[in-house]
Amino acid sequence: MGYDDTGSTGRRSEARGRRRRRPLRAATGAVALLALLGVLVLGGYAFYLQRTVANNIEHEDLMAEDESVITISPSLTGGNQPGQTDGGTGQGGGAGQGGAEGQGGAEGQDGAEGDGSTTAGEGVDAVDEDETAPIVGEDGQPLDTTGVEVTATTPSRSTDAGDAMNFLIIGSDSRDLSVERGRSDVIVLMHVNDERDRVDLVHFPRDLFVPIAGTGGSSKINAAYAYGGAPLLVQTLQPLVDVPIDHVVIVNFESFRSMTDAIGGVEVQVTEAGGGFDVGTQHMDGEQGLRFVRERYSLSQGDISRGERQMQFVKAIMLKALSRDTLTNPVRLANFVDAATTNLTVDQNLQVGEMRDLGFSMRDVRGGDIHFWQGPWNGIDMHPVAGSIVLMAPDQMTLLSEHLRTDTMESYADNVSPRSGFGG
Repeated sequence: MGYDDTGSTGRRSEARGRRRRRPLRAATGAVALLALLGVLVLGGYAFYLQRTVANNIEHEDLMAEDESVITISPSLTGGNQPGQTDGGTGQGGGAGQGGAEGQGGAEGQDGAEGDGSTTAGEGVDAVDEDETAPIVGEDGQPLDTTGVEVTATTPSRSTDAGDAMNFLIIGSDSRDLSVERGRSDVIVLMHVNDERDRVDLVHFPRDLFVPIAGTGGSSKINAAYAYGGAPLLVQTLQPLVDVPIDHVVIVNFESFRSMTDAIGGVEVQVTEAGGGFDVGTQHMDGEQGLRFVRERYSLSQGDISRGERQMQFVKAIMLKALSRDTLTNPVRLANFVDAATTNLTVDQNLQVGEMRDLGFSMRDVRGGDIHFWQGPWNGIDMHPVAGSIVLMAPDQMTLLSEHLRTDTMESYADNVSPRSGFGG
């Protein structure tokens, strides 16, 4: 009987096949395990970042619900109180006597730098930079607004805007908002378009002279924050731009310093020399950045030029934060997130999950997608009581409002606001 090798050969071939497939299956399993570990690490890292944000940020009542009442009170202002100067308390809540006397001319030089033609009236007691400007009536005289109640309202949202969002960003020098409001040295409206691929930042000069909501008077726009905190500033800004402000964020100046240092410093395009900074690209650490954005007196257009510098610095931070050097470096990114959210206060309705989702939806935004504008203005003047003021350009403000309402900022242009003095 002959020997049939077919079965044994088949079994040996099958065995060899199994031996060949084992390493393949093992390799596939290893890759799958590594991929799973990678997902877990990334997920854990994302969870760590979210927990960091949740632990760092503070929630405050920065926005008033419709029909609620905002009571004007200067009790939490920074610097001197409204109506108070270094020399004492003024009359009727105005610029006061004593400390401010004789300062009108100096304030005029600061505000009118660029043409030198605007000076304060002789003998005028105008507030200086460290004072809160009073709210004045049509006759130019201070109004007593303490205790005045302002009813909150919100403009309607245009259907043309889709899911576009508007954030009010306030830069404050207060270290503890529960103790003092501090001064709103930076006021920026951030418009995020419906497609989440464009961001427009509109800087409103702190000395922009505007109607203060519910008071029947006008003052520098940062006086709204001084007298009624973020809620009154929201109510003052919304009628100018005629769009609802969705959220409010207050950033302490210390955050600018720590954010800058966390990402290894930034490259800033300086367009006007002054305060120890030359024109051109300058590398700045956090301390240098603070000096850069706070400088005012050596610049050609005072508060306007300072606003331009603030936007240059913010852009430098955003570009560095969105760069591969930051996004692909877990340690640097974690440090930046920690620094950015420490000393950060947001309104009561802005939750961490919404912040995360918005950030994810904007992950493809790069430097060329971020655009900066000045709040429309057409000159600098000296008010006999409020001091140096920036004059609003009403028609251009209306045009800005139309583009914000319809989410068409890509076609917005401002040929009204003066550009001289910026060096480019």
